[in-house]
Amino acid sequence: MKYIKFLSLLILAAIGFTSCDQEDDLVFVAKVPEEGISFSNMFLEEYTLTTATSKNIGERFTWEDAYFGVPTNIEYELQNSLSGDFTDATVVATTDGNELSITIGNMLTYATAAGLDNDPNTDNPNSGELYFRLMASPGTDGGLPVYTETQTLNVVLPEAVTGGSAYEVSTWGVVGSGYNNWGAFADGKFYTTATPGVIVSYVNLVDGEIKFRENNTWSGDLGDANMDGILDADSDNNIAVTAGDYKITINTNDNSYTIEEFSWGIVGSGFNNWGNTPGVSDAKLYYDYTTDTFKASVKLFDGEIKFRMNNAWSVNFGDANLDGILDSDSDNNIAVTEGHYLITLDLKDNSYTIQESNTWGVVGSGYNNWGGDKWDHDGDTATAEEFISDAALTEIQPGVWFAENITLIDGLIKFRPDNAWNGDYGDANVDNILDQDPDNNIVVTAGNYVISIDFNDAEGPKYYLGKR
Repeated sequence: MKYIKFLSLLILAAIGFTSCDQEDDLVFVAKVPEEGISFSNMFLEEYTLTTATSKNIGERFTWEDAYFGVPTNIEYELQNSLSGDFTDATVVATTDGNELSITIGNMLTYATAAGLDNDPNTDNPNSGELYFRLMASPGTDGGLPVYTETQTLNVVLPEAVTGGSAYEVSTWGVVGSGYNNWGAFADGKFYTTATPGVIVSYVNLVDGEIKFRENNTWSGDLGDANMDGILDADSDNNIAVTAGDYKITINTNDNSYTIEEFSWGIVGSGFNNWGNTPGVSDAKLYYDYTTDTFKASVKLFDGEIKFRMNNAWSVNFGDANLDGILDSDSDNNIAVTEGHYLITLDLKDNSYTIQESNTWGVVGSGYNNWGGDKWDHDGDTATAEEFISDAALTEIQPGVWFAENITLIDGLIKFRPDNAWNGDYGDANVDNILDQDPDNNIVVTAGNYVISIDFNDAEGPKYYLGKR
């Protein structure tokens, strides 16, 4: 067995006699920990890597202290290997603490070095494995190292879509006291559809009035003075609306339009006690025009879920066959385990996916008491573990996170990933660019908000808080 000797001076004082100094060598002998060392965090089955989320935390490695039998500092070194045998080991980071994090960007770098890419026109695979291990050693000279077992992370780089989406953002938008306080922030977006000239918007409204305009300007705006379903430019043509989620369709060929109640959400014991948790609506799915699907980033609990329309049971779907296709059969609840997920629903063929994924949310005294408020999600008395999740934003396009109908109170907020304090953002400069500077809490006043973060902005993550 290898040993490292640590020498220290032992000073003996003769009490009651003439003092004299005697030096002895006290020898501490370090030895390899019998219990070894291992990671203590849970790992995902698969990690999705995109450049749009490169600043997000990809994984947080944690472990318990290694004990070498001597009182000494311990150095920990996280290592990466492309081959898996660590003959090519590189150092990711070091610490004398108990955790190290890597970003999606770090993982993309390793994936690229391993020969992976997201280009469908190359022969390189877009999925593969990354290998990590932790080395612990006493002192600072790297002697007597002990290692965790190799941890394999399965990664996938979603292939780039060639030719772009079939649908685009329209020049038209929703404006009014019923959406954005008559232009206090960006109008609600319309999107093109498969029918030429027909555009659609999926939007949350508050009590008030709306009309429609192009390019967020007041030239040529349209309303409905006659309330006959045909848009016009007459005076006094605001359209009265009540609070709720809606699908608004405009046929620009004849200026006809419809406004209908419309939303899809996630309900169940795995989220809101089958819709019986007071004040907690179903987890809303938001429209992603780049894939023509509906998505929700959400924290789920151990339990079951299904999908339903308009927060009601008249139209609901589950998956009795567990084949990824929704159905209305009996006994079709979908079992889920606690975690953070991206859930995607494609109404064209009723297919869906539930994928573990990073999430972004709003936390603070202006929302959930900095994550300290509790809620009873399953119908029992709230336990110490049942804390109110951060107000979840959904990645509606790559790098763009969005949420509507978020109620804030007077206070402070920040944005953080996965309901955890690692990699949180605020705005120290009050310039709508997120940063990780100290004292960067964002002041908010009570109200209903539309909230967005764009991680693609060249200046840095740009956000807006649209108070309605």
